[in-house]
Amino acid sequence: WCRMIPRSFQPLAAAVAATSMWACSPSLDWREVRPLDSSVVALFPCKPSGQERRVLMAGQPVRLTLLACEAGGLTWSLALADMANPAASTARSSSAGGAAAANIDATTVEPTALQVRGATPHPQSARLRLAGHRPDGRAAQMQAAFFTHGTWVYQVTVLGEQVRAEDADTFFAALRFIA
Repeated sequence: WCRMIPRSFQPLAAAVAATSMWACSPSLDWREVRPLDSSVVALFPCKPSGQERRVLMAGQPVRLTLLACEAGGLTWSLALADMANPAASTARSSSAGGAAAANIDATTVEPTALQVRGATPHPQSARLRLAGHRPDGRAAQMQAAFFTHGTWVYQVTVLGEQVRAEDADTFFAALRFIA
């Protein structure tokens, strides 16, 4: 193709071609993920790995499932647990935002309304934009969403030095429940 381009423009043409090829290889490779034993569907920008463990939440032992991956310099995660008791799910939902803020010693907290298709309407459902610092002193931004579905509680998080609004919006807007 270089023979069709005048010599004086060949370096420019090569730079444009290289730039366009770079633009076609995104750092975020979006895919739908549905955790086992759950009806929630999330759109992750990378292939998450999962782990489960027993933890104490709202005073009761529960199985917590965590799916997480790293892409674009950010950590993307979905945590879910069946509280088995509606009162416990309400207690957990109301304390989750404070725990997330404490994790990055947040100095700025901006709550916004959250609606996840198919989620149980709950006054504690929210999306938070947090700014603070990691334990090592580096700046951190976090966006986190908290919602319920029956007795299940969910926390979806994007964490990094700087969270781009468009990427976080894609992540949170795709959340939904299927039958």
